Amino acid sequence: MKKPFLYLFAIMLACCTSASLFAQEPPRIPEASSTQTIIQDFGLGKITVTYSRPNVKGRKIFGGINPYGEVWRTGANAATTIILSESVIFEGVKVPAGTYALFSIPGENEWTIILNKTAKQWGAYSYKQEDDLLRVKVKPRKVDEKRETCTMQFANSTTKSTDFYIVWDHTAVPIHLQTDDDAQITANIEKLMQGEKANRPYFNAIQYFYENDKDLNKAMQWALEAEKMEPNGPWYKLWKARIQLKMGDKAKAIATAQEGVKIAKATKDDEYVRLNEAVITQAKN
Repeated sequence: MKKPFLYLFAIMLACCTSASLFAQEPPRIPEASSTQTIIQDFGLGKITVTYSRPNVKGRKIFGGINPYGEVWRTGANAATTIILSESVIFEGVKVPAGTYALFSIPGENEWTIILNKTAKQWGAYSYKQEDDLLRVKVKPRKVDEKRETCTMQFANSTTKSTDFYIVWDHTAVPIHLQTDDDAQITANIEKLMQGEKANRPYFNAIQYFYENDKDLNKAMQWALEAEKMEPNGPWYKLWKARIQLKMGDKAKAIATAQEGVKIAKATKDDEYVRLNEAVITQAKN
């Protein structure tokens, strides 16, 4: 009789444990304005934005439920927060790494964007202007497509800059950000490129120097080294051709890109066939 008793005891214990676990978690109700967190890699760091997303619901938004000239939490519920893991240039103003509340003052023709040092606060009810880190002016844009849900997003992102958009209803508000770490990135590249050749980040180093108008002679040197290490890589032919074209040698750029096309076709790499052909077209024009 011991085994049936132990089996029954185990079932009862499991039921009690399950009931206890369910009892610890009350039923949930979804928020009317859902929360979203977006993360953008930027330079050597990241930008993290957390906000709640209200919906239009047939209402007049700017100049209506969000009056012109009044501080808005830039979202719903708790104030929107923006975390900068590294310093950035925010609409021309240098901002140190940190966590900030993002407020705004909507206007028909001009918005004021605010970074406030008190990150954790509910709405704008306890907002204090004396805690502002900065205020900048930006121009809103009218968009044809209606955005029912308040949306924040990054666009046009490069290693040096990005545009952060606040979009709701028929209004889009762009905020331009720039990195402040070009010197550090360049120093990092120089250090990494002094290591063992097999471990050097040739592709990233060449690309960064090319796209940011750095020393093209040095970028070419790296391209030649990478080409020797990987002679059947159409990607290094591509960057070598791009550098040659940027340095004004169209004939060499065409010849290099043609080599890239030949290799890419042999390996059935359609992407690099297209990219190398684009350099040839550009050089001929």
